[in-house]
Amino acid sequence: MTQDGEPGGRFAYRADNKRVAYEVTGDPKGFPIFLMHGTPGSLRGPKPRSIVLYRMGIRLIAYDRPGYGDSERFEGRDVADAARDVEAIADQLELERFAVVGRSGGGPHALACAADELLRGRVTRVAVLVSLAPSDAIELSWFDGMNSDNVRAFGAGSFDTDEVVEEIRQRAARAAEDPRFLLQDLMTHMGPPDRRAINDAAIRGLIFDTYQEALRAGPYGWIDDVLALRRSWKFDLGAIDTQATPVRLWHGADDTFAPASHGEWLAGQIPGAEIEVQPDAAHFDAVRELPRILKWLSDELAPVTRDVLIGAQPGQ
Repeated sequence: MTQDGEPGGRFAYRADNKRVAYEVTGDPKGFPIFLMHGTPGSLRGPKPRSIVLYRMGIRLIAYDRPGYGDSERFEGRDVADAARDVEAIADQLELERFAVVGRSGGGPHALACAADELLRGRVTRVAVLVSLAPSDAIELSWFDGMNSDNVRAFGAGSFDTDEVVEEIRQRAARAAEDPRFLLQDLMTHMGPPDRRAINDAAIRGLIFDTYQEALRAGPYGWIDDVLALRRSWKFDLGAIDTQATPVRLWHGADDTFAPASHGEWLAGQIPGAEIEVQPDAAHFDAVRELPRILKWLSDELAPVTRDVLIGAQPGQ
């Protein structure tokens, strides 16, 4: 049996009996933080190694959104529905209070937890890295600054659902034939900062691993994520009370997968939210920033320096 704090799959069941797969790593007695993965993504992260989390005093809970990995598909789910996933896992683990962090496509799902009426009193802090904004965001040119790969993936123009679904199916099929396909394809659309981040073999391996796990059961989680992100998120950003639940956003200034304008728009819609836009950084630099953000979420006073990285380090 998997021991608390060690990698290994577990299952929780929502009120609608949908199965959600999750994994707990780090310090079994540490501060609990939920990690919401990207699109596509899985409970594999990318996330810090368990020994790094243990030294930081963090108990990290990562899960597969419905349709990914071992989580049962919930066709037609909305972004707001992620709060029910987190609620089911938190109840099973008997967690009264916890923080939430989301990277990329996981960012909106993290914000959904902060806005949710049932979780509002339980979520201590929320951090969002390189998140997209809602596709109907007022006074935001959603595709401006976005690379052609993501424009195609999220369906520019009138958003033909059938075309988007077929595009994802084809890409997932290619990835099933050649697991290296997705990462190699992404690299053709990266600017210099992202290429610099991906040149770290440890980070590259973590991203490859999470993509493999994400698509093991097929393209359905990816499809449902994109459809959910492109329609109404079904929650009000303005309802987030940052006095009770502080919100911090981080973005790389040179991000072409989710342009920094998206993060800035989100910060403008959440009263009291803080945002950091880092120059000469992009989308995959968020993987390197995660330990520092986790430290903030755990409310520890000791700073995390930039030499604490997710990849394997000497002596770890």
